[in-house]
Amino acid sequence: MDSSGSWELPEELRMMRDTIRRFMAEEVKPVEDKLPHDAYTPEPDALVTLQRKARDLGLWCFETPAEHGGAGLSLLGQCVAAEETAKCRMGAYIAGCGAFGFDPPVVIWKGTEHQQRFAREDMANGTKAFVAISEPSGGSDPARAIQTRAERKSDRYVINGTKIWISGASMAKWGIVFARVGESKGRDGITSFVVDKSQPGISLSRIPVIRSYSPYEVHFDNYEVPIEDRLGDEGKGFSFAEEWLVHARPPYAAATIGIAQAALEMAIEWATQRKAFGSTLAEKQAIQWMIADSEVELRAARLLVYQAAWNADKGRDIKVDASIAKVYGTEAAGRVVDRCIQIFGGMGVAQELPLERWYREMRIKRIGEGPSEVHRMVIARDLLGGKRTKG
Repeated sequence: MDSSGSWELPEELRMMRDTIRRFMAEEVKPVEDKLPHDAYTPEPDALVTLQRKARDLGLWCFETPAEHGGAGLSLLGQCVAAEETAKCRMGAYIAGCGAFGFDPPVVIWKGTEHQQRFAREDMANGTKAFVAISEPSGGSDPARAIQTRAERKSDRYVINGTKIWISGASMAKWGIVFARVGESKGRDGITSFVVDKSQPGISLSRIPVIRSYSPYEVHFDNYEVPIEDRLGDEGKGFSFAEEWLVHARPPYAAATIGIAQAALEMAIEWATQRKAFGSTLAEKQAIQWMIADSEVELRAARLLVYQAAWNADKGRDIKVDASIAKVYGTEAAGRVVDRCIQIFGGMGVAQELPLERWYREMRIKRIGEGPSEVHRMVIARDLLGGKRTKG
């Protein structure tokens, strides 16, 4: 807070936000406007040009530490960037049409120089990795659901099993997979490995979903990974990644807020111009209340996200804060996009506008990064367990 008692972003983050906003309007939108409605990546030459321009501005891989070639933003900075880069037709999954690069899984920077080899290539080439945690047996409690096994054989591990709902698997050259070593059924025994997709023993199956971009099943059939590609200690893979999983949730929610904010701005402009029954939509109370409710929810969601990120940057445990931000942010954003479609009427579901594509994206966001019900369970356990986290 400043001396007046009001809260605002630090000046450097406001400047970054404004730079990204201009870049999205002046560089990304003209490229995206030439693409088919459901495209999820620009043509390769156009993408290379966008990425070069973003690099020149220092807008490259926001999460990656500066010593590894990224922007090294704080979690609050990542949330600000996520909100702005999601304001495109491709929405939150391919933020800014891929112009700002794709952060390697941040846990890789805790690995060895050898293990970081693929991540360094991604940083140079603007390519993407995958992370394989969820399984067909259930992804909401990965510590117990993981059945993929890695058996130690001399100087390597042999991995067998199937991962599901894996984003980015088709485009990636490598990934991080979590598998169980030994007989433990809980967190102990879960180990993480760097896997090279060009090696035998990995195959993919596309899973069609309601959005244009599909996740994949990733099958491991006697896939051999050298011991030097085990990431961290054996049996410590889950704790190795837990902080990363929690810290991913505020930027995830921030991206949905960015989409909803763009939808609301479109709806406001439409309401002031569109006439029906002798007056503009903006003069009708039903529309005014939709717009007002949307603004209230977006402001509340943004502050919850910022608070979670700010606490993380202070070194505090944000497990509950992140769950609150994720639940409220994604659900509020979904309601806002739904209202905006209603304001547009038939045009709201036409592919001439991005709204129907955003609507599909919003439905997925209530499931990804942990479904709302699981996060409500996390919040309730904190409140009912005698260890309440103070707001």
